Amino acid sequence: MHATKLILIAVALLTITGTMGGEVCAFHGGGVGPCEACHSIHSASPSAASSLLKASDPSSTCLHCHERVGDIGPTKFHVSTSASDMPPGFPPKQLTPGGDFGWLKKTYSWIPSASQTQEYSYGDRHGHNITANDYYYYADITNASAPQGTYPGASLTCISCHDPHGGYRRDSAGAVSATGQAVIGPGSFASSPEPLPGQAVGVYRLLGGRNYQPKYLSGNYAFVNDPPAAVAPDNYNRSESATQTRVAYGTGMSEWCRNCHITMHTTLRAGATTIQETHPIGSSGRLGSTIAGNYSMYIKTGLLTGSAASSFLSLVPFEEGTADYATLKSHAKSDDSYLLGPDAVSSQVMCLTCHRAHASAWDKATRWNARSDYLVNNGFFSQESQQYQPYGQGRTEAEAQQAYYGMQAARFALNQDTLCHKCHPGSLP
Repeated sequence: MHATKLILIAVALLTITGTMGGEVCAFHGGGVGPCEACHSIHSASPSAASSLLKASDPSSTCLHCHERVGDIGPTKFHVSTSASDMPPGFPPKQLTPGGDFGWLKKTYSWIPSASQTQEYSYGDRHGHNITANDYYYYADITNASAPQGTYPGASLTCISCHDPHGGYRRDSAGAVSATGQAVIGPGSFASSPEPLPGQAVGVYRLLGGRNYQPKYLSGNYAFVNDPPAAVAPDNYNRSESATQTRVAYGTGMSEWCRNCHITMHTTLRAGATTIQETHPIGSSGRLGSTIAGNYSMYIKTGLLTGSAASSFLSLVPFEEGTADYATLKSHAKSDDSYLLGPDAVSSQVMCLTCHRAHASAWDKATRWNARSDYLVNNGFFSQESQQYQPYGQGRTEAEAQQAYYGMQAARFALNQDTLCHKCHPGSLP
């Protein structure tokens, strides 16, 4: 009997921390994890009130597992670097496709030239400002609510976007719901199982779906759109100094972002004229033959001799316009074995074409520095030893290179300009 109990305990532990494709599988397993990992009946944080959380707030509870002091590099499912592990001049360490929240704690200042005054890139401009008091993350000091939306900034936490209980699931027909068939595993990865009839897998990254709203949030902020169709490679938190990390984005990403940024990237009517307010995205942002051709030809500034077969750039990803998971899984790679660019019919621009979901080194969480004329100047990302820094903008060379996920400056042109030119070479629209 004693041996049987030990075996059962061992099986339970393997279920929580089992491996999948070389990566440690998140304990959520595509659905709800062990209750006691986040909640405690007897020793919950006094400030967590009726939720019985072990930390003082939801995000701090998440970061108890998703941040670790002493990380020496990108570590599996970690999404935040401790302040003690990124002193001035040293970058955050995590390289997930969504970015490292640690960039929110990095503020930069620089003088562009002798004739210009000091400029700043404040930390809270670098991404989504989650509130996590135990880990020194605080509400956005500028935006009281989501830009182009009403979601209150002071209430933004990890579970504003991610359902910690993993209630949303995708069944064998591709339908997403909050209840129904039992979840057999995560649905986010290239190695994730495909559900059979009567089964389901978790939605991409445990994102909240239609009617989702955290219980702590009063008012009507329930989501109206379901999570996107997307697949990440199993090895996704890694340097891209040698090969790129390609998340296969299918469709629905921008629509999901509109759950909070309701009127972002919409069209306006001015009399009989339709005015595009901002960049087209999602199903209204199909690339078409001209833009898809531009993307494929563009290699770097001044070099437009690329081919579609090898044109993908992780700094400018796109949606493929499909929810076929077999296709998406075959495209989610981290070894450069699939670098095909967009097609002229289905591929489309999305929010994550230009932005990181969590945070980046740059203002507005962009994937590249949109405030600079050059990303690389005279072969370097930064002018850290110079008095005037119009391009490095206060970042060290190490920080700027990490912002580009370890890519070498030599990958780009000697004087590399904005990556908007990946779609719009020569001149911007």
